[in-house]
Amino acid sequence: MAEPWPADQLVLAAQRGDEASIAVLVSGAYPHVRRFAFSLCASSQDAEDAAQEAMIVLFRKIGTLRATAALASWMFRIVRNECLSRARALVQRDEPIPDTAGPSAEDDVLSRLEVERLSAAIASLPDDQRGVLIMRDIQGLPGKTVAKSLGLSTAAMKSRLHRARAAVRACLDLPEEAR
Repeated sequence: MAEPWPADQLVLAAQRGDEASIAVLVSGAYPHVRRFAFSLCASSQDAEDAAQEAMIVLFRKIGTLRATAALASWMFRIVRNECLSRARALVQRDEPIPDTAGPSAEDDVLSRLEVERLSAAIASLPDDQRGVLIMRDIQGLPGKTVAKSLGLSTAAMKSRLHRARAAVRACLDLPEEAR
């Protein structure tokens, strides 16, 4: 669960110059600012730098904040501007913007569903086909090793592997060109 933003009394004390309140305010706001920076900046290094820059501005200029309720929007604006300036600097230097975006939540769920479908398809295979498929395609063992460990000829192992792959494809309803 996320920590709440610092209370108005703490912000007021920090605005009056109370150093202990400023320290508590900075440490309380940092997780929120950092999380926002990581969602906005092009790289994790830029995000860290932007979050730290926002904390420095908070420390130096807390007395200029007009309304205590505006702390969050003020901090996020600082982070946004810092991330934008860092992105502009990358573009001006013609450096590629790093692709640090991970899979979306939707992609993650779809991937897990696909893994579950594949696992169910493999589990539905007859034992002899499942064993060959797992050893060859999942464990990556050489064909001769799989054949020898199962007491099969190489041709028999290849035949079972072919039938197992075909059964998995049919179970997953893969289009013909993906086969």
